[in-house]
Amino acid sequence: MSTGPDRGDEVAPRDLSKGYADSVSLTDEEGVVRVLTESVLGLWEVVNNLSRLRPAHWRGFRVTIFGSARAEPGTVAYEHVKRLAGELASMGCEVVTGGGPGLMQAANEGAREAAPDDVNRSIGVRIKLEFEQHTNAFVGQAHEHRTFFSRLHHFVLLSHAFVVVPGGIGTTLEALMVWQLLQVRNLTGTPLIMIGRMWPELVDWTRRHMLGVQPNLANPADLDIPRCVPGVEEAVAIIREYHEQWLRGRATAPGSVDGRVDGGPGSVQ
Repeated sequence: MSTGPDRGDEVAPRDLSKGYADSVSLTDEEGVVRVLTESVLGLWEVVNNLSRLRPAHWRGFRVTIFGSARAEPGTVAYEHVKRLAGELASMGCEVVTGGGPGLMQAANEGAREAAPDDVNRSIGVRIKLEFEQHTNAFVGQAHEHRTFFSRLHHFVLLSHAFVVVPGGIGTTLEALMVWQLLQVRNLTGTPLIMIGRMWPELVDWTRRHMLGVQPNLANPADLDIPRCVPGVEEAVAIIREYHEQWLRGRATAPGSVDGRVDGGPGSVQ
């Protein structure tokens, strides 16, 4: 009888792979690339599933304001946006911006001045850029993203209403993304309000070039989704209406998913 150690539980390296018929050796470059690609693409499904989760109760009605990073304090646009955010915060809304300078700063400043004891009324969702290094000083609750995609997704998950003020390419991208989500009904009960002279011209452009051709490139009703208004007062009046509906919904259905007007969460597909 052997007095040596019992090796019965040891498995030869070549036998170890027998239970993994689809295993890929690290020396198989093509196979490794395939596994990595499948894994990365599979993460989208994980993200989609996680995005379905919502808190049982939202703390407040959140309004995202999209606008230019270039406007200077003291300009007409800056002061108008500051007043807009102040009125929303005074109403009890939480104001969400991109957290940077310009009209984003104006909105955060207005919210902080209107609710100085509640820093969470002023939220910034930043993007990491070389030429925009710092979150503006009026953000009370800050988030940062490395990609525009995840940042835009975050805006949608946070917001009960969107207001678009004058801005450039980034602002236009944000506005069009929200418009499309409303068009395909991935967002419902969520107003998209555009303030200023530049936005009616954009909507008119869509009507001129997307309708009256064969076939139409858009449903005529979908081009009525953005609500273009001339100023702060009109935008506040629209949001007040939605905010009051949201408050009534909370009072009558405290177990609702997220307090949106339609009772259901928005999502990005």
